Amino acid sequence: MLSLSLSHMFGDTNVLRDINLNFSKGSFTAIIGPNGAGKSTLLKMCAGVLKPSQGTVKLKAGIKRAYLPQHNQLDRHFPISVHDVIAMGFWPKIGLYNRLTQIDKNRLAHALAMVGLEGLEDSPISVLSGGQFQRLLFARLWLQEADLLILDEPFSAVDQPTTEDLLALLQNWILEGKTIITVIHQLPLAEHYIPQSILLNRSVIAKGPSKEILKDAALIRKAYVA
Repeated sequence: MLSLSLSHMFGDTNVLRDINLNFSKGSFTAIIGPNGAGKSTLLKMCAGVLKPSQGTVKLKAGIKRAYLPQHNQLDRHFPISVHDVIAMGFWPKIGLYNRLTQIDKNRLAHALAMVGLEGLEDSPISVLSGGQFQRLLFARLWLQEADLLILDEPFSAVDQPTTEDLLALLQNWILEGKTIITVIHQLPLAEHYIPQSILLNRSVIAKGPSKEILKDAALIRKAYVA
């Protein structure tokens, strides 16, 4: 579905070196590594937001991508309602100015219920807790109907019940045939919930089943001190 063969420089700094990765349809992969390892840069390339300075990112024809950036890149004080933020998920299909059909409205109501935000659709996003805001973003993500979901630290600063609910959603989406790539810092969550992991520190340190590589202390040490 998605293949990368690339390196990337920011000025004179080599941020990513000799990255060769393939993500198959229906796979669920965690990207793990220390701060400054190039994880977010790699995700932006997967999402098509950033082009590598060397190499290629190849996406199978007809595949739709959706990208969820980190919490701190989003303005939670903008005066907009929960309903309107979730409805942004329809933009790829209907554009900015077309009205929602009744089918769209029904799907939006389902998205609200799916993430546990029924009754909050008219609330401004500024009143939401961190966990509620992330639920909101997952609802918008679902409405985009993308085949490939690319998530940057979706469980950062989110409470445990919300994390478990969102992980359950992701696992259901995998069963529906979606492909998911996520940056995650919580190694126990990755080991328990995410089948495949990639240890990254500017280059790929290891890749494979999470239950194997995340129990390998030598590999973890190498990734975090490389």
